[in-house]
Amino acid sequence: AGLPETRTDTAMSELVPEPRPKPAVPMKPVSINSNLLGYIGIDTIIEQMRKKTMKTGFDFNIMVVGQSGLGKSTLVNTLFKSQVSRKATSWNREEKIPKTVEIKAIGHVIEEGGVKMKLTVIDTPGFGDQINNENCHSWEPIEKYINEQYEKFLKEEVNIARKKRIPDTRVHCCLYFISPTGHSLRPLDVEFMKHLSKVVNIIPVIAKADTMTLEEKSEFKQRVRKELEVNGIEFYPQKEFDEDLEDKTENDKIRQESMPFAVVGSDKEYQVNGKRVLGRKTPWGIIEVENLNHCEFALLRDFVIRTHLQDLKEVTHNIHYETYRAKRLNDNGGLPPGEGLLGTVLPPVPATPCPTAE
Repeated sequence: AGLPETRTDTAMSELVPEPRPKPAVPMKPVSINSNLLGYIGIDTIIEQMRKKTMKTGFDFNIMVVGQSGLGKSTLVNTLFKSQVSRKATSWNREEKIPKTVEIKAIGHVIEEGGVKMKLTVIDTPGFGDQINNENCHSWEPIEKYINEQYEKFLKEEVNIARKKRIPDTRVHCCLYFISPTGHSLRPLDVEFMKHLSKVVNIIPVIAKADTMTLEEKSEFKQRVRKELEVNGIEFYPQKEFDEDLEDKTENDKIRQESMPFAVVGSDKEYQVNGKRVLGRKTPWGIIEVENLNHCEFALLRDFVIRTHLQDLKEVTHNIHYETYRAKRLNDNGGLPPGEGLLGTVLPPVPATPCPTAE
């Protein structure tokens, strides 16, 4: 009451924007295989790629983490059927256990069937060897090393005159060795995998699985899987990165049945039923490393090398490195490293309070 009447109809009609044209949606490609008039040769791209890979070779960098005495070096040597990892010296009781984690990278060139692989094995002696839990953030030097490799690659990538083939020292795979206690994961295991699974592909393995019975091994695997799930730890292959239904089906079986791989490593050969096999001699017989009835080493080898090696490299590049790269450039105002505010690698994730040792 008392308010002047206004003509809103005309005014509103003038303010209504014209409907925007819908963006063009690209048409789905239509298969025309049946209409081809002859052979084109598209399928030769696979052979072209194979020839190029055979000429240039490829890099694969694998990190091994776990307390000493779990057979890390032996397992890696068994995986690649050569002496690619040197056994670290275990600490005597009289010796002082080092306070910090060392990082040791050893490179090798392995050739098989004309294909060259530049393999780098990164060992982390000192991790998990502390008597108490005072140094529960011993994963920080490992995370720093992983980020430093991303930084190296990024600096090469943003150069104006960059190399045709950037040397790749990024960690593609981290084998995390779990002690075969049969009980549960240590607080340090949980802390490490919780932090590092965000920056690298972690594959958990139960070491020296021949110290457990089949029933103990099965129960321990289930318990570890449950603990990983409860703690929100995403090990490789991560569910969110499955590309299609075929990937999901294959990887679900690995995640739900195989992980963590219960393995035994050995670089010694024994005669069993007239043939030479890699194995470990025990009072009750020979544990055959590549016999699936004895341990899951063959499953781990096939997974890391024969079916998922290329995917490990792609997830490292497209997910972990890309996450690092985006954050670095964003924090640096979009400028390449060294040209803006930052000149050092990203710091590790802020440490959480030390968990209480069980």
